[in-house]
Amino acid sequence: MSKRNKLSLLFVIAIGLLIAWYALRDIKFTVLIHDLTKLNPAWLLLAVCCILAYLFFETVITYLLVHSSNPKFTFHDAIRVPLVEQLFNGITPFSSGGQPAQLVILMQSGVDAGKATSALMMKFVVYQIMIVFNFIISLIIGFEFLIDKVHALAWFVLFGFLIHLVVIVVLLMIMYWYQFTKKIINLIIKPLRWFVGEGRYQNWVIIVNEKIDSFYTESVKIGHQWKLLGKVFILTFFQLLFYYMIPYFVMRSLGCNNANIIMVTSLNILIFLVISMFPIPGGAGGAEYSFEMLFKSYIYSSTKLAVAMILWRILTYYVGLVLGLFALLVKPSKNKK
Repeated sequence: MSKRNKLSLLFVIAIGLLIAWYALRDIKFTVLIHDLTKLNPAWLLLAVCCILAYLFFETVITYLLVHSSNPKFTFHDAIRVPLVEQLFNGITPFSSGGQPAQLVILMQSGVDAGKATSALMMKFVVYQIMIVFNFIISLIIGFEFLIDKVHALAWFVLFGFLIHLVVIVVLLMIMYWYQFTKKIINLIIKPLRWFVGEGRYQNWVIIVNEKIDSFYTESVKIGHQWKLLGKVFILTFFQLLFYYMIPYFVMRSLGCNNANIIMVTSLNILIFLVISMFPIPGGAGGAEYSFEMLFKSYIYSSTKLAVAMILWRILTYYVGLVLGLFALLVKPSKNKK
């Protein structure tokens, strides 16, 4: 990790501690301890199993995509990829560091850069498509609730959905209407030359076109492997499902028996989109606020609400950071004596 990444890691940990303190500041210590001792370990264990299942499914997806073009790639090496992704997604704005970090890890494992890029690109496309698909389902189920309870948050949700949808549309257009899309994108970025120097603008044009060419080339390589992609779509669906169900099990561990698994899961999908809108690493602040606003209708106790938010955040965010740090210490198979 670079010095900048280490500072970012310390920053997100500090922000997390500050948010936890703020959430618990008005809660009596005796009440907090009482609620913690009443936690149902079975339900909490299910929440832990969900985040582990989420990481396991992504490991399987990575293994299938990379192993299809690199038979020497091992499942052991695949385990490192999603863990390091979680770490670098969590310490960079808009989760921008996850993709490059995965590429580095795959190359360390002896995977050719082009083949690694192809696998990661298809994994990203499928992941984005499933996010949009899940959002549409959750919108049907939970948007009316969202409008009633937190009207302002609805605009963040819709904006998040719009961004993910645009990303998917552009990627699919590059895959199936390559030349047309390339001309459109170059036309869209043309006004940038009014705000930056000609040299910088031309440099940006070269970079953008290289990215488009690379994406198209790699998509052609793997885009016709329909059987493999079908498996990846199914696995990604279950991967996200386990992730989205975590708040439900956390709430049940705190005795919130009125929680509806379908509604809670749908609302967590909406939170996922809100988090992606916050530039602070890990969506810090926005994630916690969204959780409290959406789930306070199910958790009437302020103490339990704060505890639920902290437990949910630990499982969905900080566990990934810790496991990612350990994954960095593990050497890839090809480097082991």
